[in-house]
Amino acid sequence: MQILKMPFSSLPTRKEWYLLLLQISALYMVTQAMPMQNYRPVILMHGVLTGALDMKELEHRIQGAHPGTAVLNVDAYSYVESGTEMSIQVKGVHNDIKGFINNATDGVNMVCYSQGGLVCRGILEQFSEPKVKTFISLSSPQAGQFGTTDFLKFFFPNYTTEHLYLVAYTELGQEISVANYWNDPHHQDLYKKYNKFLPVINTNTNFRSNFLNLEQLVLIGGPDDGVIQPWQSSHFGFYDENEDIVPMTSQDFYKADSFGLRTLDQQGKVKVYEIPGIEHLEWPLSQEIFEKYIEPWLH
Repeated sequence: MQILKMPFSSLPTRKEWYLLLLQISALYMVTQAMPMQNYRPVILMHGVLTGALDMKELEHRIQGAHPGTAVLNVDAYSYVESGTEMSIQVKGVHNDIKGFINNATDGVNMVCYSQGGLVCRGILEQFSEPKVKTFISLSSPQAGQFGTTDFLKFFFPNYTTEHLYLVAYTELGQEISVANYWNDPHHQDLYKKYNKFLPVINTNTNFRSNFLNLEQLVLIGGPDDGVIQPWQSSHFGFYDENEDIVPMTSQDFYKADSFGLRTLDQQGKVKVYEIPGIEHLEWPLSQEIFEKYIEPWLH
């Protein structure tokens, strides 16, 4: 379209004003007719001892890259309350997000960080939510935790990695979230008998059909995380009794396909990213992580 140019030395004539208004009107109609990209709403779930405020940077990046995207940044069970028993968190968070999910005409995506990734997986398995299309697990201990960090010491300050099972696998210990995914490779009998959360979502075949509603599972983690131990847990890998790493595809829950992980993988619906150089608190803050590994899946 050729834009009418007018010299500054003269005022536009009536005809020139008329032609200019026609061009502006035509340009407006063209832009209005252009289809706008619609993005699925996104649910963000924080991790242990953090809250919605810690996910704000990621929320802003999503809305900046995909203008108009509705984002639900969950603030329930923040900070100290993140130590609430996992099964209670799963039910409570689901209650908070189910209306948001139901209102989404084309489904939603979930980005769930650290412990929040286990909360979200519990929701996806225990409740039928076919509108959740993509689940991005951001440095989450999906196969459990075995290693004491500052986060665990906040709840269990007097216990080492070797002895935490003594309190984690008790009725009182199981009221604390981190104990619900404490996976001691040297005490698997106690883990399977007393842990009320992780062994359940890993082995309960009744949850399989719900989890298979997913169109895409994205697993993000890396060797410099420093909190998730082993870091391969973010990819469903974990220690054996000798503390050697058993990868996802050799885990019993994968081979048995108990909650549908193997089926999703065989369908090409599981994407695994191993990213060095990122510490645990940096995952939801990093622009590079967002642009390369999160944003491409938020369509």
